[in-house]
Amino acid sequence: MPKTKPKLLSGGNPQIPKGDGDAPVEAYIAAMPGWKHAVGRQLDALIVKTVPGVQKAVRWNSPFYGLEGQGWFVSFHCFAKYIKVTFFKGGALEPPPPVSSKQPEVRYLHVGEGEPLDETSFVRWVEQAAAIPGETLF
Repeated sequence: MPKTKPKLLSGGNPQIPKGDGDAPVEAYIAAMPGWKHAVGRQLDALIVKTVPGVQKAVRWNSPFYGLEGQGWFVSFHCFAKYIKVTFFKGGALEPPPPVSSKQPEVRYLHVGEGEPLDETSFVRWVEQAAAIPGETLF
């Protein structure tokens, strides 16, 4: 039986059933369209390398990363022109990620097509975010 590709929602965001662990996150990244696929792989690899024992899940058609007993600290989501990386406690990071939110604790990083990811800054934010209590979202 051939596998069907996940449906892409508005902005090219993959529709992936909720699930815990590496498999649903891998399915999400595999379904990210075009240039977003490579960025998704890069984000995932940097998070896994930076945070030993990181836990993964997919909820609301987005991959989430956290630590057991500490909550979720980062997630990302595909939009038409960029990938939005959400740091749930980004306001506590130094320096904070560049894009503000209506929620003062939340900060975003937008990665657009042809814009190289600043790996040094991203890893610094991930290290800091993983070291503080995250969000208990689910």
